[in-house]
Amino acid sequence: MNTQEFLATLDPELAAAPDAFLPAALVRAVGDDPPLARRIDDEVLAQLAEQLPPTAVTLEERTIPGPDGEIPIVIYQPPNDAPRPGLLWIHGGGYISGRARDDHNGISFAEHAGCTVVSVEYRLAPEATYKEAVADCFGALLWLAEHADELGVDRNRLAVGGASAGGGLSAGLALYNRDQGGPALVLQLLIYPMIDDRHTTPSSHEITFERVWNRAVSQKAWRMYLGEEYGTDRASPYAAAARATDLQHLPPAFVTVGTRDLFRDESIVYAQRLMAAGVPTELAVYPGVYHGAETLVPQAAVSRRMRRDYLDALKRALA
Repeated sequence: MNTQEFLATLDPELAAAPDAFLPAALVRAVGDDPPLARRIDDEVLAQLAEQLPPTAVTLEERTIPGPDGEIPIVIYQPPNDAPRPGLLWIHGGGYISGRARDDHNGISFAEHAGCTVVSVEYRLAPEATYKEAVADCFGALLWLAEHADELGVDRNRLAVGGASAGGGLSAGLALYNRDQGGPALVLQLLIYPMIDDRHTTPSSHEITFERVWNRAVSQKAWRMYLGEEYGTDRASPYAAAARATDLQHLPPAFVTVGTRDLFRDESIVYAQRLMAAGVPTELAVYPGVYHGAETLVPQAAVSRRMRRDYLDALKRALA
């Protein structure tokens, strides 16, 4: 699909918005220059944070013990009384960039769902692989459960969630947590999750536009994240949840994606497989929406609907 064909299939408000897409330099850098990608990504996150209205949510940056050293986290606390539900938030960034300080999401989830949000800064590729990333996220989840009283959190109302790579890690963490006998979870919130390294679906071939998350950059990111397992049948389901053969006894799921997202098909198929395995699952698919559009063009009607729907899904699950 060429650029004009791609743009013609978008929701009109998204296609017409100025600065609707990611900087091309950021998308290229994810695959070719991760340190540069992280610097540009930090700038984008800072711009999003500057647009936030005043809030009563407080935040605390700290470190917690991890499997191989300290793990940075950010704790977002809403003003409502304890005990509150808790969310482990896992940031996106293609497994290559991003950080725990994710105010745009941390504050929104804390405000809307009235939950304590612990955002984890897991180790990134290519310096680390999925093994370290999953270990860090699992360590943060255990810490959240073990320190529930200190945080004012109800350990019986815990969820994990993330967008893009964060959604992929949330799905992988739900599998790992089940297999390790970890804390009970009431929801896995999978926002356009990055869960299949194989790129064999129709949507994984359709999306090549250079200013959205596209096939070429996604393949490079997976190669760095999987390390020596890339391109083999040995890739772990904890890294690429679509490879999991047993989806039973997982927490309820809310899966959302746009029709113009590279991850459209893998998200839909994963939701269907969760349903078939008896996992309570909601699936929401939005026409004409590309990867991350609801963040980049928040004023569009479809963006507002998408974001409201996944915020509401979390609130319902934690109620």
